[in-house]
Amino acid sequence: MPSDTLAQPAAVPAAPDRADLPRIVPQRRAGQWTAAVVVLLLLGGAATSVLRNDAFHWDVVARYFTSDAVLRGLWLTLWLTAVVMVLGFALGTLLAVLRLSANPVLRAVSWGYVWLFRSIPILVQLLLWFNIGALYPSVLGVRTVDLLGPVTVAVIGLTLHEAAYAAEVVRGGILSVDRGQTEAAQALGLGRWRRLRRIVLPQAMRSIVPPAGNMLIGTLKGTSIVSVIAVQDLLYSVQLVYHRTYQVIPLLMVATVWYTVVTSVLGVGQYYVERHYARGTERTR
Repeated sequence: MPSDTLAQPAAVPAAPDRADLPRIVPQRRAGQWTAAVVVLLLLGGAATSVLRNDAFHWDVVARYFTSDAVLRGLWLTLWLTAVVMVLGFALGTLLAVLRLSANPVLRAVSWGYVWLFRSIPILVQLLLWFNIGALYPSVLGVRTVDLLGPVTVAVIGLTLHEAAYAAEVVRGGILSVDRGQTEAAQALGLGRWRRLRRIVLPQAMRSIVPPAGNMLIGTLKGTSIVSVIAVQDLLYSVQLVYHRTYQVIPLLMVATVWYTVVTSVLGVGQYYVERHYARGTERTR
């Protein structure tokens, strides 16, 4: 018998009582908070001891921080870092290309260069170049002593040393590029050098920039070693001052703070350069 009434919708089950739901208890991280408090207390104690220790002579640090001698040494350090990085990576890129060449002689020469200059400590290299006059008193009729001054020796020694490491950084970046990219460029009829310049290197920069940034910071700090051959960089400049005033610790703190400031600025620049070359990849985040 048909019913005159419309079919009633199925009854909606009643929501369960909140009292019946399991209680959600946040995870306790007592160990993490305890470790964080201990670390902060240790850092606070260390900072307090440094700032309140009269042996640091912070008034002397402030007086010499922007002195003419220190700023001249800082400028030479920055100039030396920039020149060595540019020349080192230019030579390193050439060595990396030779290492990947199909010519076995070029590959062997590149490998031998990298092996040799990575095997000799940079201090030994600088001292050898500084005393090169003992081996070759004159070059093209010019006395070597007059031709190679301390700054020139520093540029040559640091550049040759840096190029060996830069070659491996660039080679690793080139090898990280998918081979299909090169094959596609070959299919378009692009020449070897054009493929390298327009296709391979722009993509390889994603892998080259992070270690190159670390090398830049390492080179900045490594330039302090040229003080052994009397190049008036930042460290040598503060040494000249404390040899005269006998205020060793404050002047070393001047150099320490300047190295920290410049390194921090370079680190920020490295971050943005990495973001630029990482566009379109997961590393952008």
